[in-house]
Amino acid sequence: MKIKQIVLGLSFIATTAFAQEVPVYLNDKKPIEERVEDALKRMTTKEKVQIIHAQSKFSSAGVPRLGIPELWTTDGPHGIRPEVLWDEWDQAGWTNDSCMAFPALTCLAATWSEDMSLLYGKSIGEEARYREKDILLGPGVNIYRSPLNGRNFEYMGEDPFLAARMVVPYIKGVQQNGVATCVKHYALNNHETNRHTTNVILDDRALYEIYLPAFKAAVCEGKTWSIMGSYNLYKNEHACHNQYLLNDILKGEWKFDGAVVSDWGGTHDTRQAITNGLDLEFGSWTDGLARGASNAYDYYYLAMPYLKLIESGEFSTKELDDKVRRVLRLGFRTAMNKEKPMGSLNSPEHNLAGRKIAEEGIVLLQNKGGVLPIDLDRTQKIAVIGENAIKMMTVGGGSSSLKVRHETSPLDGIREKVGTKAEVVYARGYVGDPSGDYNGVVTGQDLNDNRTFDELLAEAVEVAKSADYVIFVGGLNKSAHQDCEDSDRHELGLPYNQDRVISELAKANKNLIVVNISGNAVAMPWAGEVPAIVQGWYLGSEAGNALAAILVGEANPSGKLPFTFPAKLDDLGAHKLGEFPGNKEEMAKSTSRNDTINATYKESIFVGYRWTDKNKIKPLFPFGHGLSYTTFEYGKPNADKKAMSIDETVTFSVTIQNTGDREGQEIVQLYISDKKSFLPRPVKELKGFRKIKLAPGEKKEVSFTIDKEALSFYDDTKGEWVTEPGKFEAVIAASATDIRGTVPFELK
Repeated sequence: MKIKQIVLGLSFIATTAFAQEVPVYLNDKKPIEERVEDALKRMTTKEKVQIIHAQSKFSSAGVPRLGIPELWTTDGPHGIRPEVLWDEWDQAGWTNDSCMAFPALTCLAATWSEDMSLLYGKSIGEEARYREKDILLGPGVNIYRSPLNGRNFEYMGEDPFLAARMVVPYIKGVQQNGVATCVKHYALNNHETNRHTTNVILDDRALYEIYLPAFKAAVCEGKTWSIMGSYNLYKNEHACHNQYLLNDILKGEWKFDGAVVSDWGGTHDTRQAITNGLDLEFGSWTDGLARGASNAYDYYYLAMPYLKLIESGEFSTKELDDKVRRVLRLGFRTAMNKEKPMGSLNSPEHNLAGRKIAEEGIVLLQNKGGVLPIDLDRTQKIAVIGENAIKMMTVGGGSSSLKVRHETSPLDGIREKVGTKAEVVYARGYVGDPSGDYNGVVTGQDLNDNRTFDELLAEAVEVAKSADYVIFVGGLNKSAHQDCEDSDRHELGLPYNQDRVISELAKANKNLIVVNISGNAVAMPWAGEVPAIVQGWYLGSEAGNALAAILVGEANPSGKLPFTFPAKLDDLGAHKLGEFPGNKEEMAKSTSRNDTINATYKESIFVGYRWTDKNKIKPLFPFGHGLSYTTFEYGKPNADKKAMSIDETVTFSVTIQNTGDREGQEIVQLYISDKKSFLPRPVKELKGFRKIKLAPGEKKEVSFTIDKEALSFYDDTKGEWVTEPGKFEAVIAASATDIRGTVPFELK
């Protein structure tokens, strides 16, 4: 890798050593806008073009003549990607680029804790800063539309309010380190199949109410310094250079002052890239070497082709200057920020942060008969079964694949936690994907097993019969067509015949605990046979330690689902209405991977629990669901007034008491129901949540204050948000289906 340029280039120092005054653009005491304008006027047109496109796989050029440094990006959003070669995807072979893997963003969303999100952002930002990265490519906030989307594990669930509230602290935590977040993938990247050629068709209500709020919060509240465009098309224009998404909404309505970064391979046209809002181009598929150039980067859409259009007079430098201002602004906030801290890598604090986030995100889905937590004082033997108990999960899955310093497996975590109190035995149970490498990162595990499925099953059942507890650790992995970038799942069910393994284990031992490792909902036809089910997510480096702490009761589970677990695919609008991942007739007729496939979001605003509520469908596990080892009692909710005017607020309060015998955390949820509207509205929508910690017997009052924004909806006939007077209901709940109280009120 090229050594990063220092802020004051040597050539510039030589010519200004005896100057009376430092140039404005190098004076960090001056406002950034003054520095931007001063630097801009000193740059040649060629230098301006040079800094708005990549110079390597993960960096863009600076201006050496002026001492303006390069910008270095890194894949996130769960850890800092290992270094690759300058011009190739192969590993650079560094020995000091191992990182801490934090839990996947579905796990973070499942904490329902803004404090955990801030801790996450601060910690990963410190690792990025230590590795001298300027831009962290994350977090992701695309809405969970279907459980088949292979990239859902990188996002924050199905609800726009939850995602919006969780993304803001993450951004602030990262950027306090002088590292920019690059919130992705803007917008409508809701599946991976045909992701480069899918043209999304949806109504403006769905766009504004469901798919944009988290991005808006990232820009308007989080103040993210960059945004990444998505691969798909919208209104028949690629999202990386899209007039409506980038110019009209992002830079127009939201006043975004940062830089729009293309996804790698997301740029397709020079003229559209010039006029439609793209600022910094990365990863385009051009072949500069075949053209006889020194490298392909000179032939990017915003490189020599752009410069030639300016030199020919077809374009002025108006659009170019705006792009350069944004890239310079990004550089002054990051690479040229002298006040940023040093950062740290793989610190004890980061290990603790990763474990804490994982523990708070793990969801106890089912616990019949109080099987959990495991009582080690009355346990002699624990059987752990399943490939996911030993398989590394930090490698694979696409661009978020990591090279970690350590990863504690569930089996190792359980063994360490149990210690000498009980015997822990292991059986494979099934063979899924024994491979362990992605983009040159190799786990070093040898998971090959030549035994037949029947032999593996027989061994697992035999081991289970003699154990006090059986912990089956299965689910998905980060292989293609599971939880993985660039491919979607084929079905809702578990792969590798795991359903049969679980059913046979349930017959062999009544104390069966199923731990599902996944970033997606899965079918559970055996749910009625199994007493305890735990949603384990991809938990990062501290996976085994966090999971073990939950299983033995050292930590009390407090996570809740950030998306609905449907009983079957047809229980969701995207599948019931037949448009996932795209128009089936067009997909069948397609003869080229370049053919555009339309995907119409026929369910409109009715995504997740909004769809199941509307159609009175009972989910397998509802949005917002999660159990604890203690119990909570909700009092009768109240409001400070029965009616509010358009410029007022109303506050709802409810008392929560821990009625169990151990400390625990409860996530209290507020939904708002519009009882009558001139446009169709969901039965209810999440508009508030609080995570509170209570000691046994302790009571706390939780309050939510809402204004007209919580009551409004987008009227696509007018192109504006509308707050309609009438009757409403505040719904206090423990999940989308566990309603604990309601309060009627009126907007006058």
